[in-house]
Amino acid sequence: MLQIDLWKRVVIWALCAIGLLLAAPNAFYSKVEQRNDAVAEIELSGTSPERDAMVAQWPGFLPSGLVNLGLDLRGGAHLLAEVKVTDVYVARMKSLWPEVRNALRPERATIGTIRLQPSAGDELKVRISELDGMPRAMEVVRGLAQQVVSLSGVGSSDIEVSADGAVLTVRLSEAERRATDERTMQQAVEIIRRRIDEVGTREPTIQRQGTDRILIQVPGIGSAAELKAIIGTTAQLTFQPVVGRGSNPDASPGIGNEILPSLDEDGTFYLLETAPVVTGEELVDAQPAFDQNGRPAVNFRFNPSGARKFGDYTAENIGNPFAIVLDSEVISAPVIQSHIPGGSGIITGNFTVEESTNLSVLLRAGALPAGLDFLEERTIGPELGADSIKAGQVACVVAFALVLVFMFLSYGMFGIFANIALIINVGLIFGLLSLVGATLTLPGIAGIVLTIGMAVDANVLVFERIREELKSAKGPARAIDLGYEKALSAIIDANFTTFITAVILFVMGSGPVRGFAITLGFGILTSVFTAIFVTRLIVVMWFERKRPKTLEV
Repeated sequence: MLQIDLWKRVVIWALCAIGLLLAAPNAFYSKVEQRNDAVAEIELSGTSPERDAMVAQWPGFLPSGLVNLGLDLRGGAHLLAEVKVTDVYVARMKSLWPEVRNALRPERATIGTIRLQPSAGDELKVRISELDGMPRAMEVVRGLAQQVVSLSGVGSSDIEVSADGAVLTVRLSEAERRATDERTMQQAVEIIRRRIDEVGTREPTIQRQGTDRILIQVPGIGSAAELKAIIGTTAQLTFQPVVGRGSNPDASPGIGNEILPSLDEDGTFYLLETAPVVTGEELVDAQPAFDQNGRPAVNFRFNPSGARKFGDYTAENIGNPFAIVLDSEVISAPVIQSHIPGGSGIITGNFTVEESTNLSVLLRAGALPAGLDFLEERTIGPELGADSIKAGQVACVVAFALVLVFMFLSYGMFGIFANIALIINVGLIFGLLSLVGATLTLPGIAGIVLTIGMAVDANVLVFERIREELKSAKGPARAIDLGYEKALSAIIDANFTTFITAVILFVMGSGPVRGFAITLGFGILTSVFTAIFVTRLIVVMWFERKRPKTLEV
């Protein structure tokens, strides 16, 4: 018999109501955005009647999730960056010198004095005074080698040691270079993602391209320059011993030292030891704050390893200056007044509040392992996206109107039922997109238009089956019941194969392809639901009310 249990009816209408409620904020986009901005302002600045009025425009107890618009619809910034992986080789060699020096010191009776020599950035050269001790020196340094952590370099050492007369040379092995390149790219992608997430930008596209390039697309950001300011800074923080201070940047620093400019004192340069005591990699937290004079600053805290090194150094060097260096500029060089055992401190300088906030974001997200060269940068204006949205809206409205007219002319009252389900169907698609925070792109709009055309296919199958059953002299109730029953397997099979295609496109594709796959997949789910459950429930409710003796389908 043609009937649906009460609990099933409640579930069907409840799902429709929830889906439409989730989609509703997109119909009041400006009000929802206004409310969210007001809430954020209230959290920072307290309340006021004006802000309360803003919030009242969209009730806080209602869903406020919006469909994220992609770069092609909302506008934003597009960058293609090349990671300078060779920077990591140089940093590795600099950090290796203290280990080599400490390992060779106990062997002075055999190898003589140890002197660091000028060399190319990606290698380390050490001169010893006793040539006969070179085999022993090479043996000791090779003892510092570690196994390469990479599937392609299993069993290989991370360094190669060679000798040329009295000069011992250390460089990274080819296996370690390949492994380092891979780690550097993975770390760079992750840190860029963290930095963008820290500033609250929704749905950025951050993808690796080739061996050393990263594609970055961020919808809704003002310009490519603004995006570069967030991610382009390497934010390499180091704490280095101060050897001296002067005004001549061209003076000879000596082996193992370097001259760096002061950030807030023009014409002042610091002579520092190259090997840092602690680096930003050992930071676990950084927050904007104010110093004792009320000036913007940044509080920081080290992990246990960094805290121990920081504490030991401050205990042994009370009265000596200690430079805080960010990206090869000395932010400040305070004199160590006492032992600092807790592993926390404060970075002061001539910061604005915005600068201290951005610096804390960069430090908290982590330092980029290498610098970036921006090969391509574009700012996409929102007006281009607005044109695309208008064109997509026109396409949706035209497709919608034609489908509604066709269904009404073809199936009469049953066509109207299918049209009601189609309207609910589109609302459910936007509800799902809002629920999962998916990004709607221009190909995604094409997916919605395609769904509008495909959504009535299931109803067409059902209605044609009902027509066939009516021809066999069955009653209206039995014809409707058999129509849905016999068409069910065809509906499931047809949509299931299309859904598999959408899943494959989403998993294997990227960018526009994924945008199309998301709306296509959601459209298939909602189309099957509305065709099998919603349309049938509407037909049953109509039939129970009218009790027609004949059907016109």
